[in-house]
Amino acid sequence: PCHLGPVVGGWYKVLDRFIPGTTKVDALKKMLLDQGGFAPCFLGCFLPLVGALNGLSAQDNWAKLQRDYPDALITSYYLWPAVQLANFYLVPLHYRLAVVQCVAVIWNSYLSWKAHRL
Repeated sequence: PCHLGPVVGGWYKVLDRFIPGTTKVDALKKMLLDQGGFAPCFLGCFLPLVGALNGLSAQDNWAKLQRDYPDALITSYYLWPAVQLANFYLVPLHYRLAVVQCVAVIWNSYLSWKAHRL
């Protein structure tokens, strides 16, 4: 997760191109796209990647993904929508990644725990 800065930073630039404003409605639209599109895809890539790096077989990795993904995604929705809404509304584009990286320390600890449970 520590090397995801360019991916997330690039995603924020894409969001700002699609939704260039900074109003509350624009922030809400960005958050909905982020949480409805990027977050589920990111999580769906992250968990199997960790499983593969930990040596899980394809079958075990698939079973683990089916077991862990729904709970991890639901848990992410307790944290990230509020963070991202504030981030998109209050924080200038060039600082958004730093805000997310600070919150991600906590989130990535949870994901690491989730990914390493047997």
